[in-house]
Amino acid sequence: MQLLKPRKHVGALLAAGLGGLAILVFLMVGPPRLLAKSESPAFCAGCHVMEEQHTAWSHAGAHRRIRCVDCHLPNGGPIGHYFWKSIDGMKDVLFFHSGQVPERIVLSGHGSKVVQANCLRCHEETVSRMDTTRQCWNCHRQLQHRLTGTI
Repeated sequence: MQLLKPRKHVGALLAAGLGGLAILVFLMVGPPRLLAKSESPAFCAGCHVMEEQHTAWSHAGAHRRIRCVDCHLPNGGPIGHYFWKSIDGMKDVLFFHSGQVPERIVLSGHGSKVVQANCLRCHEETVSRMDTTRQCWNCHRQLQHRLTGTI
């Protein structure tokens, strides 16, 4: 009678953990300023699919002074930020290289929650006495990249 069952997947989990750690170390000390470059609006616009959004952002008044990641990624801490950055980045790469880029790019449900949370975080004092159950861009339509400049 065997009291302890051997764990078959420990080696695979260990390899995945070490691989993830190696990637993290490479990104932190690898190519100079790789993380900083990948968080710049120019990097986001490097994919021709995002040209329209980048052009609209560059004409968006006060918000053109902030980076794409300031609105579109969670900013509650580095773990969540880089976790979702990797998920969103891989999704974008897959869509682009598979030729499955939607004609009209829209926020996902998760993306909407992230952008809303970042609006409230940045404008905390302004919205402290407001009903924040509606999405900010329902009233501030010019924040939607396609509608920049509309009233």
